[in-house]
Amino acid sequence: MELTFKGKRILVTGAGQGIGKGIAIELWRAGANIVAVSRTRAHLEKLQGEYPSIDIVELDVADWEKTRTVIDSLGTFDALVNNAAIAICEPFLECSPKDFDKTFDVNVKAALNVSQIVAKKMIENNIQGSIVNISSQASKAALKDHTIYSASKAALDALTRAMALELGPKGIRVNAVNPTVIMTDMAKVGWSDPAKAAEMKSKIPLGRFGEVGEVVNAVVFLLSDRSSMINGVELPIDGGFLAT
Repeated sequence: MELTFKGKRILVTGAGQGIGKGIAIELWRAGANIVAVSRTRAHLEKLQGEYPSIDIVELDVADWEKTRTVIDSLGTFDALVNNAAIAICEPFLECSPKDFDKTFDVNVKAALNVSQIVAKKMIENNIQGSIVNISSQASKAALKDHTIYSASKAALDALTRAMALELGPKGIRVNAVNPTVIMTDMAKVGWSDPAKAAEMKSKIPLGRFGEVGEVVNAVVFLLSDRSSMINGVELPIDGGFLAT
């Protein structure tokens, strides 16, 4: 099944590395005009060095007002991927207000903020758009030392459902994907310990962690017209973890 995004303009946040970078590259290969957002200049420059036609924007999406100004200045998009996220892994009894606010600012508030701006312009320009939020299996199941992260992703799932309900009548579909551990640099924060990783893998029927490309393929499908009746879903990409 060949998917094409020729002539489509797509915004991807957290696109400097990992899943976000993979999504940006695959959409570019499918013909899309990509605007890649990241707070790390070096990552953006490396991406653009490899794919010169990808536009890059250095931005910390945790800054609400600056994000509104910058995203608004970028014009109109046909699709959006809210991938920017942080993971602070610590025991429940050690969770702090600072870590809570920092996590929710990026993982939830930024998705709300960016989506508001992009969706308003879609509506103004009669664009039948698509938005995909990158959530996690941690939103659905309790994981040790993931209290704040899990809470933020559960909030993102709820945000996805509310967006799907309110934007659907405007012709804008909103979905989420909920991957298991994908061994990006961010995932290594919580899963680099071999014993901990082995325990998690034992709970995944397929017996392994996921690959970046396996998340990318699902996101690309949800953004495409081939998923035109899919709206408001939270799609596990977890090898069966949530089925057990």
